[in-house]
Amino acid sequence: MKRLLKMMLPAALTVSMLAGCSFGGSSDPKKNEQASIKVMYYDEQQFFRDYGMLFSALYPNIDIEVVSTQTVRYEEGKDMEAEMMKFIEENQPDVLMLDSEQYEKMAAEGKLYDLETRMSQEKYNTENIVPGLIDYLKEKGGGKLYGMVPDFYGQALYYNKDLFDKYNIPYPTDRMSWNDVLQLARMFPTDGSDKDRVYGLKMSYDKSLFQIGNTIGNTNGLSFVNANKKEVTINTDGWKSVFQTALDAIDSKTLYFESENQQDAQTYEDYLMSDPFISGRLAMMVEGPWMRQQIEEAENYLKDKAEVVKNWDLVTVPVDPQNPDYSSAMSFNTIYAINAQSPSTDAAWQFINYVTSDEYARVASKSGFYNGFPIRTDYIKDEEGRNYAAFYALKPSTRNPYGEFDKLPSNFYMEFDGIANQELTGVQEGTKTLDEALQSLQEKGQAALIKAEQEEQEKAKTEGATGTEESADEAVSTPAE
Repeated sequence: MKRLLKMMLPAALTVSMLAGCSFGGSSDPKKNEQASIKVMYYDEQQFFRDYGMLFSALYPNIDIEVVSTQTVRYEEGKDMEAEMMKFIEENQPDVLMLDSEQYEKMAAEGKLYDLETRMSQEKYNTENIVPGLIDYLKEKGGGKLYGMVPDFYGQALYYNKDLFDKYNIPYPTDRMSWNDVLQLARMFPTDGSDKDRVYGLKMSYDKSLFQIGNTIGNTNGLSFVNANKKEVTINTDGWKSVFQTALDAIDSKTLYFESENQQDAQTYEDYLMSDPFISGRLAMMVEGPWMRQQIEEAENYLKDKAEVVKNWDLVTVPVDPQNPDYSSAMSFNTIYAINAQSPSTDAAWQFINYVTSDEYARVASKSGFYNGFPIRTDYIKDEEGRNYAAFYALKPSTRNPYGEFDKLPSNFYMEFDGIANQELTGVQEGTKTLDEALQSLQEKGQAALIKAEQEEQEKAKTEGATGTEESADEAVSTPAE
């Protein structure tokens, strides 16, 4: 269904756009100049479905060549960031498709075109853009704006108002901490069978103390490793408090774990109703916009529509009490920037200007947020008046708890995850105290990090020696001219 809608969407959007736009003489002479640009994207056909059809209809004078990143293939042991930078250098796209780390790196190296002057000259509208987006991009750009994004992904805390009313529990509010949310969850009853009982909160797929604690810790700005110093940093008062909170939540029996409640769905109806929020048995959960689609799907498909949750709403995801206006739950999958070496900056800007415009957001919002939200808040709304502002009310945090992990050996994380789950499972089973587990995890984790660093250094030496031998062999086998 989702795939079919995605294939049908461009045609419907194009008709809508053509109906609402005039192709008479443009007041902007540059709009009628012939130009060509190379745009970096995942796939050519996907690009024209997502952007190209609409843009080409409005700007027929601009010829677009899509430079597909599919040629950059993942291989174990290969530095994919270096490969992507090599791809850009070799293909020289005019419009670059970057993630936040690539954007930050290229901005620092002076490889991106400054958009601020252009936006000021053309009176680019920033009034209804999601709060904090421009500041986020400027901070990542070292104080200047080098890119823009057409859409974003956000999460919110869904809650079932009927369950809160039934048990006379106050509704959740924006900017609650995880402690606040867990306290609300514990107010719900825990009796009854697993199939029929009510749950206060869904927080993790399974009953993993490490995963639940890590979720809370990341929200609160904690990291279990200092990537710059190559030090494991999990045996601290902050992490101890977080894991104690997580342990208390697990012991309270109020959390829903999918791994413990999996049922074989005989029909699609069974599959839909196996979701405890849709079936009205879950009070709260953190999810993205796809959850709304699932609820609508259940309403349209199920014969007994009374079984589907109706009276639900949204508030912001839990926040760090020390930074209540920011969240890492908002992310930007694609930042569009202009190559500083581009000979076609005018045409490249017209593309970025359009796909981040109010006009494009108006049309793209008709897709039902399948691929994320447009950055223009006027089009992020619910016909039934639910609090969709919860998806963007918090400003995007530039702090990424995983942002510097690329400085560490890739095999370290899997090793650490295994050690952490083993140690903290002991706490859950009562064979270890939390203090003992964190001390052991600190020591074993540090040893694993040192070992991973040494293995990576040895691997680099071996590959370097092999490369030198191959170069020497090529030199010997090449006849002198």
